[in-house]
Amino acid sequence: MVEQIKVGVVGCGGICKGTYMENMVNKFAIIDVVGACDQIDSRAQWMADHYPGVKKMSLDEMMNDPEIQIIVNLTYPESHVAITKMALEHGKHVYVEKMMAPTFEEAKMLYDLAREKGLMYTTAPDTFLGSWEQDARMYLDNGVIGEPRTVHAQISRYYDPDTPFFDTEPRYFFFPLHYGGGFPFDLGGYFLHEMINLFGSIRRVCGFGGNLFPERTYKNPKHPKYGEKFEVNTPTTLIAALEFENGVLGTFNISSDTQNTMIFEVAGSEGVMHLGDPNSFRTPITVTRPGANPSEIDIPRGPKPAPDPNADNDRQVLGEAKPSQTVILPSMHGFYESLRGVGLADMCYALKNGRRPRCHADIGLHSIEVIHGIQESCRTGRFYEMTTKCERPEPLPASAYSASGQERVLDE
Repeated sequence: MVEQIKVGVVGCGGICKGTYMENMVNKFAIIDVVGACDQIDSRAQWMADHYPGVKKMSLDEMMNDPEIQIIVNLTYPESHVAITKMALEHGKHVYVEKMMAPTFEEAKMLYDLAREKGLMYTTAPDTFLGSWEQDARMYLDNGVIGEPRTVHAQISRYYDPDTPFFDTEPRYFFFPLHYGGGFPFDLGGYFLHEMINLFGSIRRVCGFGGNLFPERTYKNPKHPKYGEKFEVNTPTTLIAALEFENGVLGTFNISSDTQNTMIFEVAGSEGVMHLGDPNSFRTPITVTRPGANPSEIDIPRGPKPAPDPNADNDRQVLGEAKPSQTVILPSMHGFYESLRGVGLADMCYALKNGRRPRCHADIGLHSIEVIHGIQESCRTGRFYEMTTKCERPEPLPASAYSASGQERVLDE
């Protein structure tokens, strides 16, 4: 058995109950969840009741427990800073849900504090360690579309909830319409972390947008505040251009003010790769390029006929059918289940083996500065030169391990 790393979880709401706790307790051998804490006592109690070995703890008990090495911060975005800062000041390593903080300045403060304390600080989203994301990294690095030249990321959802329950109690608190949890922070991190996984740091950004409709109305007649106005205090639509350090140029269009769209693709000198949903671990990815799936060619017998000047000279092989241009790429990596928490497992193995974690805080800091920089560009009308850089995370090796054995690739 792997020697386990003991962790405490702060924040037992939907993301914890829905996926994190199950994965941490039952999917990864190296993680030992010993405590759960939440402002709403019943949430932490539910975790203790349903997961043997998990104890309901107060925040002070957790921070002062000498056996707990990592605090997993799954609180709402507004609470990320206070909980992470407290954990670092108590000598705990921290894994935090996206993003690190509501602002770049606060994220930089936490990043600097972790460095000062000599503590490991990692951040979600960790989905870039998933199956299709690592497949895309491998195929791009091996030149399947030649030299990558451009990347286009676009995601939109219509976040103007008209349910009777919107924000009426904690379980209906809709954080993407609140400070620090806007759509660019909510889903934008998934695209940014995957683009960093594929191409590395971003040199500069520019953009348009911001908080397009700050004043909203409760629209459902059954809502207790029907007809009243409320304020949205977070950016909701950002349209941006990105210049990567390696020369790749990108667009990043993200909005919660329009109906649903999603496009994510990389264009190269020899083809185009159509990527999946970076909020998912397993999505088919395809490549479009000349001759991607050539049909079987009949070997000509006898003299080759003279070229027809009126025909397509690229098709002057006798019996050759026009090849299919798009193929599905085979999956070569593990972590194809919904495994949020794989970044925490990687962090635990990084502690065990004395290496750099793949979800290193410099990626999270760089990502939030991208959002900050786009907003600054919207405000000033100028390019924003990035002040941070991040190290492109090490790829995961391809593997054919069983679902329960995929964790082996992290133990390096």
